[in-house]
Amino acid sequence: MFDTKFVIVVRGDLETWQKLNVTAFLSSGIAGNTPEMMGVPYKDAVGNSYRSLSIQPCIVLSADGNTLGNIHRRALSRGVEAAVYIEEMFATGHDEDNREVFGQFNPDDAKVVGIALRTDKKIADKITKGAKLHQ
Repeated sequence: MFDTKFVIVVRGDLETWQKLNVTAFLSSGIAGNTPEMMGVPYKDAVGNSYRSLSIQPCIVLSADGNTLGNIHRRALSRGVEAAVYIEEMFATGHDEDNREVFGQFNPDDAKVVGIALRTDKKIADKITKGAKLHQ
């Protein structure tokens, strides 16, 4: 149905709250930069309005830190723009601090705890090789 794949990979050893937090942040990074993947607002049976949701399912995978680093580098080498969350961002309190701490690392030393991307299905599968379906 879709030519693209929307995928998020989170580090498997994170606490549950961290996995959920990272997944939420990363999904907003993709949705916020891909308006064509957003549907129309919902209405319930009595007419209450609700926010629109993504028209495309999101696959959530899990990987260890080394695999996440490889996924990050593969995305960069293929020119696929990704949303990335690093471990040090857990210690910050807001977006400005997140960007500041993120800017202190390069792809070879960043401790990536989550990455999201939306690209051609075959490319997404090659980039995320080694990650497993999150359980």
